[in-house]
Amino acid sequence: MEFHPKDLPISKTYDLKDEKEAIKAVEDMVKLGFQAKKEGFRVLMPKESKIAKRIGYTITTGITHGLRQKKENRNIKYWTYHHDDEHYAIVLISNNILTELGF
Repeated sequence: MEFHPKDLPISKTYDLKDEKEAIKAVEDMVKLGFQAKKEGFRVLMPKESKIAKRIGYTITTGITHGLRQKKENRNIKYWTYHHDDEHYAIVLISNNILTELGF
């Protein structure tokens, strides 16, 4: 089935401006967890390439590290895409939930 990441159910959206905000968003996502809900998370980043790359790296590695520390499943799928004229976005969701939803 073909789909766009924006079509996935989202429980919370984070609009980030820098790496400090990304660290707080990672802590919040790990605290909320990926397995309990049938939804994912969306992270909006400014279209400035250098900042977006730093935020994206902080989010993806931070999630993996945080879930490993909590001894939770780290099988998280994510997609990066052009959200609108001002933002890139990352959508993160548990692979198990993605399968349950039929994607």
